[in-house]
Amino acid sequence: MNQESAVLSHEKHGAASEVFARQRAACLEKPYLSFAERLETLERLERLLVDNQEEIADAVSADFGNRSRHETRILEIFPAVSGLRHTRRKLKKWMKTRRRHVAMTFWGARNQVIPQPKGVVGIIAPWNYPLFLVISPLTSALAAGNRCMIKMAANSQRLCRLLDHLFSETFADDLVAILPGVSAGDFTPLPFDHLIFTGSPASGRTVMQTAAAHLTPVTLELGGKSPTIVCDDFDLRKAAERILYAKFMNAGQTCIAPDYLFLPERMVDDFVALAREIVPHRYPELASVDYTSVIDAANYDRLMATLDDARSKGAMVVDLIPGCESNEGLRKIQPAIALNVTEEMKLMQREIFGPILPVKTYRDIDECIAYINAHDRPLALYLFTRDRTLQKRVFMHTMSGGICVNDCMMHSAQHDLPFGGIGNSGMGQYHSYEGFLEFSKLRPVFIQAAMPLGSALIYPPYGKVFKTMYNLLIKLRWF
Repeated sequence: MNQESAVLSHEKHGAASEVFARQRAACLEKPYLSFAERLETLERLERLLVDNQEEIADAVSADFGNRSRHETRILEIFPAVSGLRHTRRKLKKWMKTRRRHVAMTFWGARNQVIPQPKGVVGIIAPWNYPLFLVISPLTSALAAGNRCMIKMAANSQRLCRLLDHLFSETFADDLVAILPGVSAGDFTPLPFDHLIFTGSPASGRTVMQTAAAHLTPVTLELGGKSPTIVCDDFDLRKAAERILYAKFMNAGQTCIAPDYLFLPERMVDDFVALAREIVPHRYPELASVDYTSVIDAANYDRLMATLDDARSKGAMVVDLIPGCESNEGLRKIQPAIALNVTEEMKLMQREIFGPILPVKTYRDIDECIAYINAHDRPLALYLFTRDRTLQKRVFMHTMSGGICVNDCMMHSAQHDLPFGGIGNSGMGQYHSYEGFLEFSKLRPVFIQAAMPLGSALIYPPYGKVFKTMYNLLIKLRWF
């Protein structure tokens, strides 16, 4: 963002601490927003997205250098809009006070749980899906009745300025505020009531340490090396079509992209042949507007160095678009498969976040399970098999944020499934009801009966009556 835009943003909103103070004051003045108010907020947010689809797609593409506008529509705008619609349909049910069972020793009393908003929620969004990873957690937080402040990535400032303009026209900034140009040092230390961060594990640790100063609860979505296993009972062409789509969309810059692939030894050559057929059909040339650029020069250089490192250590790198070379000016890298990979190679040591797919071979599924369990828990795991027994074995003997069977990444598009990582891939979850719960305080309420039975029996001084009652309670097995 240029200096003039930063100044205008500051003049409009004030410092991040000033926006926070306004949102905190609004929380104190009106701590609980009604169903009608929340519904109306979500409807306005949906209209904002639907009415400005072209401008949003243009801004995202400009931030990337080239980002397929079709990918922005299908991977960001549509999921955001459909998630809002799902939330609006379910919200009334989610907001209901829930009755709970009362212990038998409290005859006549009542228990209930009230979902209440936490207060002011901070959202820190990354550059790779800069719209969806703002709107999806924002949907959950607003549905739960919170006020929200949003920090977008430095690489997403065209979109950030556009959204700031659109949001400022649609919402008061004591309800929702996007803050162009705000630094992490000014945003993250604020005493939020909840903070959600999407990014790398290293940055996630820093965010968590900073949030700990105020005991702010955090949701972390951190990515990682998501494994993909193809079993020999599954049609290889179908698997290749689905895996390659997920791997090379957004040029591999997806936190749940297939990061490496396990194939039975006999399938490797056939998979490479299929990839050489499928990928050029989808992307006839690197200059295709449907093939997205790497976000910036630093990431382009990192990925090229990763390929050089792999080649120098014995990997066979198979370029998939004939007659093309990676283009530094366009920041576009040849979609590639890497064979004969080893643990010494950089592409097997950290999340690739680019259009390179390493392939490992296996003879028995237990080799895959052991390898996955020997590494950090991934955000996603992909398994291609029709064998229900084999599916269950992988389910029960591995751990990941989510799992998708016979496809890749589609679990994240299911509005009634929670989304979140575990261990190095994150903590907490959002989407659907679980997202509503993540940003709510489930407040337990006990309401004593007007004439409580037995209460006097627990008051001191303790004697024979108390002893008799206690012995009876400890022996009974039905409460």
